[in-house]
Amino acid sequence: MFPFGSKPATLRDISARELHEMLTGGTITLIDVREVGEYEQVRIEGALNMPLSSFDPTRLPAGAVVLHCGVGKRSAMAADKCAKAGREITGHLAGGLNGWLQAGLPVIAG
Repeated sequence: MFPFGSKPATLRDISARELHEMLTGGTITLIDVREVGEYEQVRIEGALNMPLSSFDPTRLPAGAVVLHCGVGKRSAMAADKCAKAGREITGHLAGGLNGWLQAGLPVIAG
């Protein structure tokens, strides 16, 4: 369930494979909005941690940004905060880290 019962209309779902290509090509910055403990346990290489609990869209790096969390709910909430602040983002990882893992893509553990 997303804020207000549905995903923000302008939020683009990015598949795990598409995100992997974007990261490999260096065309985006990946922001992990999970909490610090979750990020430290397992993360996508190159992702920067900006937990939703203290998320501030004005602190996002310049350029193309993709958000992700565990399953997609918190990244949608962060995207909503970005929209309210007037900060455009490229999209969010469909299915979150779970979707990434299901696609068999690499992570950093521990």
